[in-house]
Amino acid sequence: MSARTFFTSRKRALGSVLPGLILCLAVTGVALALEGIEAHLFGRAWLEALVLAIVLGTAVRTAWSPGPRFVRGIAFGAKTVLEIAVVLLGASLSVGTLLAAGPGLLIGIAGVVALAISGSYGIGRALGLAPRLAILVACGNSICGNSAIAAAAPVIGADGQDVASSIAFTAVLGVLVVLGLPLLVPLLGLSPMQYGVLAGLTVYAVPQVLAATAPVAALSVQVGTLVKLVRVLMLGPVVLALSLGASRLRREADAAAPSLTEGERPAPSRMPLHRLVPWFILAFLTLAGLRSAGLLPEAAVHPMAATANALTIVSMAALGLGVDVRSVVKAGPRVTLAVVASLAALTAVSLGLIRLLDIA
Repeated sequence: MSARTFFTSRKRALGSVLPGLILCLAVTGVALALEGIEAHLFGRAWLEALVLAIVLGTAVRTAWSPGPRFVRGIAFGAKTVLEIAVVLLGASLSVGTLLAAGPGLLIGIAGVVALAISGSYGIGRALGLAPRLAILVACGNSICGNSAIAAAAPVIGADGQDVASSIAFTAVLGVLVVLGLPLLVPLLGLSPMQYGVLAGLTVYAVPQVLAATAPVAALSVQVGTLVKLVRVLMLGPVVLALSLGASRLRREADAAAPSLTEGERPAPSRMPLHRLVPWFILAFLTLAGLRSAGLLPEAAVHPMAATANALTIVSMAALGLGVDVRSVVKAGPRVTLAVVASLAALTAVSLGLIRLLDIA
């Protein structure tokens, strides 16, 4: 490839991303302005820009569907910008924060994921969901939302309708959890450490953990993010277990629930090993490890943390622009009830773990 061809293709790629990215930045700008107005009027911002960005983005997406020219830029903001933000966040975190809670927490996280998956699957089946859809709902709720659903779908031979029904809720309920979870702090008298563990165990995605914990305390952000990443790392063992134990399910025809499993079933496949642990999580852990070992210059920590915060707000705006609350209606009442009940059960189990481990 000649240099001219290379730069032409890069220019074309940038042009396709720019409109959607500018839209994300516009939503981010409004969110930051509203946060400033709050601080001016009330002396503090009751709703952080992180939360405002995803709420505004969701409102825009529900009222207006961005055209094709915006799609790639919004996807870039929700994925690539987010991944870079998560990596940079590693510079401000110390692995010692999580280890201070003791090995019981690490074991407890694995136990909560296993219990949540089995419990969520049981709830889904009891409500009449097809096995594949019940597995997707269970994995999405218990591990990491869309990423877990996308990883599990080809392993169990799930079709597009199953995936769409599951993902609709990780998008909409993810926003509701971000907004509602901080209310449990005064209701239950949770400390910043306890709330960080709760958020890390229940919130769907890493950026949503940041949005849910930022209004509470810096310690909540650190603990919540680390607990969430440990939870994400459970995706590998879970997908491996599904690939080994779901061979019969991959060969089965659809059960009699056409409204929930209609569509062409894709050829079943195993998830490639390199996709079980995303690159940005490995990079995040590397940066956090360097910080914990004292190998990262202190002068670089603050700029990297500030950049991570700014990029996270942009990614939250992009995530909001991808959420249409009307998608919940399309998924059906049984899926709605299954996801909500599973999330409630996960929250209860997480609170039980916090009490059991006597986390202060």
